[in-house]
Amino acid sequence: MYLCILFLNMIILNNKNAIVTGASSGIGAAIARRLAKEKCNLFLTGLGETQLHETKETCEKEGVKVYFKECDFANFASIDELVKEIKKIGFHIDLYVLNAGISQRDRGLETDFAIDQKIMQINYWSSVYLIKKFKDEILASEHVNVSVTTSLAGLFGFPLRTSYCASKHALFGFFESLDLEYPNIHVTFLIPGRINTPISKSALKGNGEQYAKMDAGQAKGLDVDKAAKRAVKAIKKEKHRKLIGKSEILMAYINRYIPWLYYKIANKISPT
Repeated sequence: MYLCILFLNMIILNNKNAIVTGASSGIGAAIARRLAKEKCNLFLTGLGETQLHETKETCEKEGVKVYFKECDFANFASIDELVKEIKKIGFHIDLYVLNAGISQRDRGLETDFAIDQKIMQINYWSSVYLIKKFKDEILASEHVNVSVTTSLAGLFGFPLRTSYCASKHALFGFFESLDLEYPNIHVTFLIPGRINTPISKSALKGNGEQYAKMDAGQAKGLDVDKAAKRAVKAIKKEKHRKLIGKSEILMAYINRYIPWLYYKIANKISPT
């Protein structure tokens, strides 16, 4: 009986359609591969046509339909072209996996305002813009799932991440409100800590240059495929929030329940 109830509380991804942003590498590509194993059809997007094609070929081995189109989420016009292509082929989206993002490696006052704007554009505004482009389709749907990749740094401040933290905080504010406003929309927040991905290499320094280094903490992070497995399980169970990582996720509880301790230890944790 318990297993039956558990099964009924999970969404079935078989033959559903999902769009995955930031699917060129890292968590996005890993989630795409995991969704393909669930027999979910995919539309992949992000930067790097070669990488997207590689992810597409891997996912197609699971016997699902996979489309892709490169998109620069720092540019609204590029998102418009992406939406135009999705609607042209008639790909009706059941699951939005909003994963596109860029990190930061510099202090707040040493970061050019243009870089603050770029990080906010990619991490926050692009997801809001994309969702609103599918407003009519979402409102006409009986049930839509939205998965939003935030960050442990979206729950509190952290050194060298001022704009990154701000952008991830903003995702919570918009999409949690959206979930409460519309009965047919369910939002799952994926909250990764340190995952072994190349995100630090593409992170922006205050002058706009790429950080171009693999953080030691990132290199020791949770395996990306394990992270994706936990993420998709949370999506299927329609969890509201899912912390994903190793011992670093304890910071979420320390910040919430023992704030004085958070302030005492946050500056002692290496931000790289």
